[in-house]
Amino acid sequence: PIFFSPKIDSSGKISQPSGNMDDSGFFSIQVISNALKVWGLELILFNSPEYQRLRIDPINERSFICNYKEHWFTVRKLGKQWFNLNSLLTGPELISDTYLALFLAQLQQEGYSIFVVKGDLPDCEADQLLQMIRVQQMHRPKLIGEELAQLKEQRVHKTDLERVLEANDGSGMLDEDEEDLQRALALSRQEIDMEDEEADLRRAIQLSMQGSSRNISQDIPQTSGTNLTSEELRKRREQQQQQQQQQQQQQEDLSGQSSHPCERPATSSGALGSDLGDAMSEEDMLQAAVTMSLETVKNDLKTEGK
Repeated sequence: PIFFSPKIDSSGKISQPSGNMDDSGFFSIQVISNALKVWGLELILFNSPEYQRLRIDPINERSFICNYKEHWFTVRKLGKQWFNLNSLLTGPELISDTYLALFLAQLQQEGYSIFVVKGDLPDCEADQLLQMIRVQQMHRPKLIGEELAQLKEQRVHKTDLERVLEANDGSGMLDEDEEDLQRALALSRQEIDMEDEEADLRRAIQLSMQGSSRNISQDIPQTSGTNLTSEELRKRREQQQQQQQQQQQQQEDLSGQSSHPCERPATSSGALGSDLGDAMSEEDMLQAAVTMSLETVKNDLKTEGK
């Protein structure tokens, strides 16, 4: 009694096809309207003048049925939220109250016919559950064809990647690991060489300062060779010059010789720096002290070698 059946002749063949259904399972609006009357529901065209005169806000309705060509789907309120139950999507699409009117207007622009379902809808478990909780949708469902296309693309990409890895047989990854290991070893060797050079330099400076300290009085405080300042070098130079002058004066007193510079016994370059100290600049005097210290170290090393 609900569906309009096609006419069948005495032989059992369809003599005249029905306009209310086809072999694909499509039913006309007349069939759907008569089916809903069984549940006490009525369909009203959404953009009809009769319905528009009522000026009812769409969010105050309970359900809409939408049709375009041979496709039907429902927009229904479950609990206190609206959902697009289009079977072409991968799942229900949540529609906010503010967006519902715009969504229906967009469907009309795309050529859809929209019908309002009037009457008390039968109870369903989803409606009862959503009366107690609200749904939060993080990602909009995609069209089934779009989802299948993405899955196919991912499978193709995965297959290509596996083929490349099989062709390389992991040799490319091994080569990269070996190169990283060689670079790490080279950097380690460079660091060791730099540490050895710095250690040699520190030992040389320390020996230099120890050699020069043998020629000055023991009451001079020892200072690290690597942290000497220009002021400390100047004080050491002055103390060393004073000591050399005292030694020279003692030699002159013992020998009874004249104190004329041409008759003085030959001394190290430090003695020359002592006579010319007044005429030399601060920088020249500093350089002379360093040279004298290095010569003392060389002499000490030669003596120890002998």
